[in-house]
Amino acid sequence: METKPLIVERSYNAPIEKVWKAITNKDQMKEWYFELEEFKAEKGFKFQFSGGDEKEQYLHVCEVIFVDPPNKLSYSWTYPEHNDGYSVVTWELFKDGEQKTRLKLTHEGLGSFPKDSPNFAVTSFTEGWNFILGKSLKNYLEQDSKQP
Repeated sequence: METKPLIVERSYNAPIEKVWKAITNKDQMKEWYFELEEFKAEKGFKFQFSGGDEKEQYLHVCEVIFVDPPNKLSYSWTYPEHNDGYSVVTWELFKDGEQKTRLKLTHEGLGSFPKDSPNFAVTSFTEGWNFILGKSLKNYLEQDSKQP
């Protein structure tokens, strides 16, 4: 049974170019996302990072499959130790006036991951993306706008 895509949407008090840079610049990404050795928003670029919980870490192996700056970025999201699973993360950015941006994140293919681990449950991904987009990225993007 195929799981419906996970979709998370957020709006930020930041121009689209600032949001695009935050989701594509490895130095900025480490501030709110994951520690990446390297990242390039170029089709075919492969990258990896570790993530998980306090009990277990998972190697994430990804490949950029679509880039349309500053509007859309997609990459595959796999786990080598679970080679039957394959998913795609897509970031879409929409201008909302001059100083605001709406972000729509779609994570497709979650049903392909192991069913026997709560870390691969849709609820776990939902919690993770809601935290990353609703707290980490929001705080990172809007930290300047709170200062007088």
